[in-house]
Amino acid sequence: MVTDPPPLGPAARLEYAASEVRETLPLPPGELVRGLAAPVMASLAGGRTGPVKVAGAALLDALSAFYRIGPPSLRVLGVRPHEVEGGVCVFQLFGDYAPATSQIRVFMRTAIKGQIVRPKSFLCTLLHEFCHHLDVRLFGWRSSYHTRGFFGRIDGLYHLALGTPEAARRPLHWVPAGEAWRIDWPAMRAPRPGGPEGQVPLAYAAGGGGPKPE
Repeated sequence: MVTDPPPLGPAARLEYAASEVRETLPLPPGELVRGLAAPVMASLAGGRTGPVKVAGAALLDALSAFYRIGPPSLRVLGVRPHEVEGGVCVFQLFGDYAPATSQIRVFMRTAIKGQIVRPKSFLCTLLHEFCHHLDVRLFGWRSSYHTRGFFGRIDGLYHLALGTPEAARRPLHWVPAGEAWRIDWPAMRAPRPGGPEGQVPLAYAAGGGGPKPE
């Protein structure tokens, strides 16, 4: 998981910097979010897009109402668009967000085998795209960058939706990667002194990154 490098234009850099330092969000009641996130994950088992869309839209509507913004529309689609080079999948699209139309798309089947994606991964993708919507509609930014703050905001919503105990959470650990930053996964998984192995904070796995949002 790697952040976007800082953009070139001065106005864009200001937005990037504002996103970078905003690591948290005011959060809705946990019971409400967990009660709506659970049906999203459970609906995947049926393998049909319709029930997943209904459950996902209910979660997005509730989150949007809490933040007092218009809800995004939602499309739930099948196999992830992907690219293969030399027999190896080098890219797959988990979901995306279109600021001009406030539309979120999420894909519910894996790129190569067409299997149903893991429920936590799907939920994380959905929340990832919703955080792009928040950047545009709540904060008023023209662009939504993958900054350390952006991933921190997803992290808060994701663990709220799962009901992760505070003691089981780890702060995101970043290391420089040129002009960008990347997650230090070994540090995230390292056991605490006298404690258990760390819990990976986000359901990001594919391609060494995470849900590719646009």
